[in-house]
Amino acid sequence: MSKVFKILWKIVKILIVVVGILYVVYQWNLDQKLLGWAYVQVNRIFDRKKQDIKF
Repeated sequence: MSKVFKILWKIVKILIVVVGILYVVYQWNLDQKLLGWAYVQVNRIFDRKKQDIKF
């Protein structure tokens, strides 16, 4: 029975850490900040590209 409790305790600790990380990301709005940074990087790449349209 002790092995079962050890495994369950490890699972509970992992879940607590994951929920804590997700809470911090949600609270500090880090996902939106990361996407904002990614959009800037993508726009830099595509703004440098020559236009494909010929008139």
